[in-house]
Amino acid sequence: MKKVLMLTAAMLLMTFFAEAQKKYSVYAVGFYNLENLFDTCHDEGKNDYEFLPTGSYRWDGIRYSHKLHNMARALSDMGTDVLPGVGCAVIGVSEVENAKALTDLVNQPELKARNFKFAHIEGPDKRGVDCALLYNPSLFKYERDTLYQYVQELEKDSAFKTRGFLTVEGKIADEPVVIIVCHWPSRFSGSFYRESAARQVRVIKDKLLAENPERKIFVMGDMNDDPNNKSMVSDLSAKPEIAKVKDGDMYNPWYNLLAKQGTGTLVYNGSYNLFDQIVMTPNLLDLKGKKDYTKLTFFKNQIQRMPYLFQTEGKYKGTPKRTTAGGVWLDGFSDHLPVCVYLVKEQK
Repeated sequence: MKKVLMLTAAMLLMTFFAEAQKKYSVYAVGFYNLENLFDTCHDEGKNDYEFLPTGSYRWDGIRYSHKLHNMARALSDMGTDVLPGVGCAVIGVSEVENAKALTDLVNQPELKARNFKFAHIEGPDKRGVDCALLYNPSLFKYERDTLYQYVQELEKDSAFKTRGFLTVEGKIADEPVVIIVCHWPSRFSGSFYRESAARQVRVIKDKLLAENPERKIFVMGDMNDDPNNKSMVSDLSAKPEIAKVKDGDMYNPWYNLLAKQGTGTLVYNGSYNLFDQIVMTPNLLDLKGKKDYTKLTFFKNQIQRMPYLFQTEGKYKGTPKRTTAGGVWLDGFSDHLPVCVYLVKEQK
């Protein structure tokens, strides 16, 4: 695995680095909204009735097994255009029902071949969907996880429970890494609730950095906001340009993909949004342009566009191929596209 990683990195970076005698490793960090990965059984206290054999989705064993296979195929392919046969070190996921669904997912042949594990803590969401982190233990050394609950700021909302912020600590390339996996409140809730989520995540991030400034922190997830929305730009302070990133800020490499290229990760009313983002702390950046890659450093980011993820015909041709649309089972993937960022580190 390590030899493949180093060889691929060297090939990838051959034109990027002047000193050809040096060797580099590349690591992929991803996120994917799995769009309702439910099992076929009822979870007590959860409103999962649509995803039962008798529910509106007629969610039986056949459809569940197809969904698992499709998700595993896409997850295993993430990052392989840059790292063939290796893929992602970690992948944050959202819209997963429970540990059983995650166990069934990592036992699919595509993920089992790389010995994928997962970190997950059951949350309070009334539909029963959670966030989780999948990881390849040969590339990410898991240490601990914590679920920070979403705290309602308004008294009128005090009884409403929603998805929290799954925070997973570990190491990539022997460096301390923290991944905060999010699924912020929907657009139906209003922007205030996503801005509140951003403020809360920023507090978590600042606390973790205060404890250990060497931690490389990623905030990832389905933010239900675009990179240029207030929650991202102001409340999380995720800046669009590396040169503008200061202490206390984060860097958002997705901003210009939407603003300048008009591309994104989901389509609504014929236009792209880019809700699926991975942003990072300044200690992952080449802030001064010195090309010093002796520590983990951000290299580039990509929306993953495997051809099979898209509709190939009909009214929605060219948009992400969903599992179900308009009450029709499409045997597809998700209404979102996955995303990856790539990190590089010089080998000693």
